[in-house]
Amino acid sequence: MNRVARRVCDGLVSRATSSSNSFGANSLVPLPLTTATSSIGRRTLFLSFQRPRSVFTRVKVNGFDRPARVMSGPAKRIRQIANTLSDARTMATAASLKAGSSDSKQSNPGGPQTRLPNTDVFSRKLQSARVFVLNRPKALNSLTLQMVYQMLPQLQVWETADLCKVIVLTSGEGSKAFCAGGDVKAVVQDAQEGPEGFVNALKFFEEEYRLNHLIGTLTKPFVAIMNGITMGGGVGLSVHAPFRVATENTVFAMPETAIGLFPDVGGSFFLPRLDGELGTYLGITGKQLKGEEVFFAGIGTHYIPSARLPMLMNRLAELETSEIEAVNMVLEEFVAETSISKWRNWSLGGKVLEAIQKCFRFNSLEEIIAELEATAKGNSNATTEVSKWAGATLETMKTMSPTSMKVTLEQLRRGRKKNFAECFQQEFRLVQQCLRSKDFIGGVAHKLINKSKEPPTWSISWEEMSKLTPEVIDALYFSNEVPGESGYTPHRLELGRAWSYFDYPHRPLSGLPTELDVYRAVQGRARKLGSAEPKTKQEVLEFFLLNWGGYDASMMGPYNLRPRITIEGGFGRGKVGLVEKVTTILESRCDEQQGKLSWTGPLPYDPAPTV
Repeated sequence: MNRVARRVCDGLVSRATSSSNSFGANSLVPLPLTTATSSIGRRTLFLSFQRPRSVFTRVKVNGFDRPARVMSGPAKRIRQIANTLSDARTMATAASLKAGSSDSKQSNPGGPQTRLPNTDVFSRKLQSARVFVLNRPKALNSLTLQMVYQMLPQLQVWETADLCKVIVLTSGEGSKAFCAGGDVKAVVQDAQEGPEGFVNALKFFEEEYRLNHLIGTLTKPFVAIMNGITMGGGVGLSVHAPFRVATENTVFAMPETAIGLFPDVGGSFFLPRLDGELGTYLGITGKQLKGEEVFFAGIGTHYIPSARLPMLMNRLAELETSEIEAVNMVLEEFVAETSISKWRNWSLGGKVLEAIQKCFRFNSLEEIIAELEATAKGNSNATTEVSKWAGATLETMKTMSPTSMKVTLEQLRRGRKKNFAECFQQEFRLVQQCLRSKDFIGGVAHKLINKSKEPPTWSISWEEMSKLTPEVIDALYFSNEVPGESGYTPHRLELGRAWSYFDYPHRPLSGLPTELDVYRAVQGRARKLGSAEPKTKQEVLEFFLLNWGGYDASMMGPYNLRPRITIEGGFGRGKVGLVEKVTTILESRCDEQQGKLSWTGPLPYDPAPTV
């Protein structure tokens, strides 16, 4: 090895060792370098920590001819060297996170004993990365007002710090949960302690929503590692981030209707923007998604096995740029491979997804229930699988608060027309009425304090649901005045910044296309200036392979917001799951005959059909 390369290699190992010492971990012995480094120089070694050079070829996938990336021989050797040099940093990162997740004392050979952070959430510096670690394992990392107060100002500081290139939110090692929700037990206890208690309870939601909005409008890359239970408030901490990593341990749900609430923390925004009526179904029923299903549904942007997380943290810490594309490339290196059969057969895919679209397309809960009952009886030419799904869905809904389900349906219908900031303002109005309602107070006490397994007794029963007319729901939950309480005017949510958007600007980069994206491509309306309508499914797939993967920065701002993203500028970056997702949509929604491609499925909701 020449002297320049040797000095660089020694410096990298030395930096990794010093980093581990700064986190209180044991000293690391410099790792031996492989003989393959004998002929490399400074530039080659630098490239070893970037995305490896690749050779492009074309392969057949599910009958389609698509570009594929194959790592070249020199790139493989460079990657081997990089992995060897990175081991020290990986060990330091894992040691730091493990140390921070414990409240007990650890011995440090050769040094005095130190007490590790005893706080519900703490921050760590890992080279160029800044990391939040949620640290309430006994409470499943449920979010408190104090935790919000710790995170909100720190995020604002990191956003403007030049040395911070990426922000990561994760949970302590060994925790079953990423964040199981907000600490609503404490909130309800406050709400029952008179006017002052009501103000304290409302303060939790106000600050929580401000934090959620800040995460969704950060100008610095934010990675949420949802390695465990992710529900309610935990969804608010992650779902608006440009990067949401799901693992085999992830359990997602928005179960608020079971406690007399509604899917808040931005549920008004992200749920209506999922495929078809999937978001309506998830919001009303509280259905759980596990592992890879979170990625299939569009909640997670990447599916990465938990065993790879230490190396992922190491690579993120090595970043020397805050470019969002660079962070996405790092995440893509660690994702698990997928297959078309998984996409066709996941629990809410195929025929079940079609049934969800058919049953939950209505604007009244009574019509949804009627369609589910007909499907459960097999009156809609439903298969046995779909009939069982409909029956199980009805039984689940009968345990939920009828008021909450009706509020949720109206919330989501309005939310798909609102921008990001307006959705939080709408939810702040809704939560003020919920804090004054018997369903929320009684639902939390019944399910979370008394831990009863029986359904609560709701103020309006399943049989009395017709009393909740659209006029009643609107007057109680959505108007600017509360009927019968002329002295009370609902508070307005003041967000920390005026930025907003009608669709996530990062979605074409880190996420996968939705049915609406594919529908627009079929119609030739996916680009700013439009394009000719494709004639085959192959043309549609190739369009996404060549154009998906861009970041649409023009979507976000304080005013003159565009109604939708444009699908271009991706330069064929590609993404794991792109071919499979587009293929399954084309199979179920499009018909190709005699050189003409037509959309045969239900039309997805389009907020700007003429644009």
